Amino acid sequence: MDHKLINNEAEKRFEVHIDNLIAFVDYKLFKGGIAYIHTEVPETLSGKGVGSFLARGVLDYAAENHLKVKPYCPFINAYINRHPEYQENSVFHNKEA
Repeated sequence: MDHKLINNEAEKRFEVHIDNLIAFVDYKLFKGGIAYIHTEVPETLSGKGVGSFLARGVLDYAAENHLKVKPYCPFINAYINRHPEYQENSVFHNKEA
């Protein structure tokens, strides 16, 4: 997938533009971290890996910038639960599981 993740700081969201459509993850910054609030992928892009591309991108962004993650978005939280490499950076991840 050859897409580009764009940090739209004015809108406080990460975006990917595909076929004149925009998929995005809303975020809020907090001291030492970033909270992912909501992920939205247009229905016509559903099932094409766009959500996973966004999740991976925003979680890599957090790790590269030494930001702890609060995954309020259920999609991002589920992605973290399925990918152990992102769990240590999540404020919400249950270390016992």
